[in-house]
Parts: sequence; structure tokens; C-alpha cells
Amino acid sequence: MSVPLLTEAVTVSGLEKETAAVIFLHGLGDTGHGWADTLTAIRLPHVKFICPHAPKIPVTLNMGMTMPAWFDLKGLSPDSQEDEAGIKKAAENIRAIIEHEAKNGIPPNRIMLCGFSQGGALSLYTALTCQHELAGVVALSCWLPLHSSFSSASSGKKNLPILQCHGETDLMIPVLFGAMTAEKLKTIVNPQMTTFKTYPGLAHCSSPQEMAAVKEFIEKHLPRI
Repeated sequence: MSVPLLTEAVTVSGLEKETAAVIFLHGLGDTGHGWADTLTAIRLPHVKFICPHAPKIPVTLNMGMTMPAWFDLKGLSPDSQEDEAGIKKAAENIRAIIEHEAKNGIPPNRIMLCGFSQGGALSLYTALTCQHELAGVVALSCWLPLHSSFSSASSGKKNLPILQCHGETDLMIPVLFGAMTAEKLKTIVNPQMTTFKTYPGLAHCSSPQEMAAVKEFIEKHLPRI
């Protein structure tokens, strides 16, 4: 099975036998290259980082301009209309990467989804709807898409570890949206499996302190074996 997103994905290889993988999804208008250097700085010797590029599509929020996007964005408020079909299709494409890695020797429970902004949103949605139990999710400066479709009764992901990080001066995705997402996640997974960290003075970007927390989370949930 061909996996379109893998053909041009940026890979930050481990320095020894790779026994785990992190799939990192960039934000709107970016590419996998945008995070490769940052991830190289926190890489672990046994972990492979895969940074696919989103396809270029027209984005309603940006006046229909075509740009790299995982799905269409119509607005950035919690009650904005959402591109349900696009979100579900994007999640399928990420699941195809998970399946590909599993066939090549890295089981899903040794695979983690991470992402920033729209990529973080897709990481959360994919992990919570994936048939596999993944190692965890890192969700940076983002929200949970189609949040009303999730309920505690329907979740089979009670023990999915989630690290959420958000800048307190983020004007693009306000930290309030991150806090609302954190509260929603506590109703879907066991609350003790979720961590929500905020960073004073941090806008819609990452920081060394945030990436140190990400590295610690990856080390904990994808230990060397």
C-alpha cells in the first residue's frame, strides 16, 4: 500500500536501532521542514521522527488561499463550523502512516502522535479515533476538532497519555481554548493521563522550556527497549 504522505516526509532518524516513532504534524501553512531542526535538538537515539507535509488546499479562513493544510479551517472559535469530512480524511491519512510503520516493525504502542496548532488538533483527533492504542499524544497550541462528537461513554482510549502545552499570550489560538480542550479531554480519558502546561509570555510558537517538556514526555512513554 502506498502512503502518499510518506513519500516526501522529512525524517529525523535515530542514532541506533529505531524501536519507536514519533509522527509530528506541522501547523497551517508550514511544512515538515519547519519542525525538523527543533525535533533534531530533542531527539532520542532509538526514536524516529516522521514529519509529513500537509497537502495544499484552499483555506476558507485565509480567504480561500491555497496553502499546506491538513483540513479546511472556517474559523478559530470553539463554535466555528468545522470541515468534518476533511478532518476524517486527514485522520485516515495519518492512520496509514501508523499502519505502514507497524508493518515495518514498530508496533502502534511504540508510536506517538505530536503536532502544533492545526497539526496538534489532528494529532488529538486521530489518536482518539484510531483503532490502535498509541503510546501517547503531544498537542501544542491547539484544540480538539469535532469535540462534540466525543463522549466518555464512547471512548476506548481511557489510558491514552496526553501532554498539552500552550502559550499564555497566544493570540491565534487563545490559551482559554487550550484550557477548554483540557477539560473536555478529562471526560474522554482518565484525568490522571492528561497534563496541561501553560507558558507565560509564550505566543503561538514553541520555546526551549516547552520542548524540554515534550522530550521528557517522549522519554517516559517511549523508553528505550
